[in-house]
Amino acid sequence: MPKFKIPRALPLIATISVCVVGILLGNWQTRRAQEKEEIARQIEVQSKVPVQLANSVVLANVKAYQRLRLRGTFIQQWPLYLDNRPMNGKAGMYALMPFQISGSGETVLVERGWFQRDLKERTKIPPLSAPQGEIEIEGVVRSHIDRSMQLGANEILVPNAIVQNLSVSAVAEVLKVKMPEWVLEQTSDQGAGLQRDWPAPSNGADKHRAYAFQWYGLAAMAALFFVVTGIRRGKK
Repeated sequence: MPKFKIPRALPLIATISVCVVGILLGNWQTRRAQEKEEIARQIEVQSKVPVQLANSVVLANVKAYQRLRLRGTFIQQWPLYLDNRPMNGKAGMYALMPFQISGSGETVLVERGWFQRDLKERTKIPPLSAPQGEIEIEGVVRSHIDRSMQLGANEILVPNAIVQNLSVSAVAEVLKVKMPEWVLEQTSDQGAGLQRDWPAPSNGADKHRAYAFQWYGLAAMAALFFVVTGIRRGKK
C-alpha cells in the first residue's frame, strides 16, 4: 500500500495561518481593552462637575458620560419599558420617559431607573409615578441605549409599551419632537421605587487583555512547535 506523504509546504502554511489568526485576534482584544480604558478615562474626566443646561447650543455639545442637571417636565403620557434587563441576578426592566427641557424647545429621553419584573405576570407594571410639574433631575449622558438580544421585529411604540430594544430616533419620530441622540441615565432620586445602580460601561479591560495574551500565546506556541519539529526532522 503506497504511503501518503504530507507536502513539505503544508506544515509551514498551517503554522503561518495559526500565527496570523492568533495575532489578529490578539490585536483585536487589545484594541477592545484600550477602548474600555478610554471609556473609563472619559467617565473620570466628564463626570467631575454637573452642568446646568440653558439653551439648545449647550445641548448639542454634550459629550458622553458627562453629568448633567436638567430642569423641565416629564411627559407623563409616554412611559416606556425596556424588557430583559437583569440586575444583581434578578429579572427586570428599565423605565424610560421623555423629559421636556424648560426654555429650550428640546426633549431628552431619560432612563429613570430599574425595577424587578413580576414573576407571575411578565407584563404587569408596578405603579411608577413620575413627579408632576417642573422639576430638576440629574444624570449621566450615554451615547446610546444598550441593546439586548431580540428575536423578531421591533414592537410598535405606544404609551406603556414593553420593548426589547429602543432607539432615541424612533421615540422622537413617534412623539414628533426634537431629541438629541443620547439618553440620560437618571441618578437623582425622585422616588417611584426605582433602582439607579447603573452598570459601569468600562468594566472588562483586564478580561480583554487576558484574551489577547491567550491568542498571542497560541501564535507563539505554533511558531515554536514548527521550529522544534523542523529541527528534529533535520537531525533525522
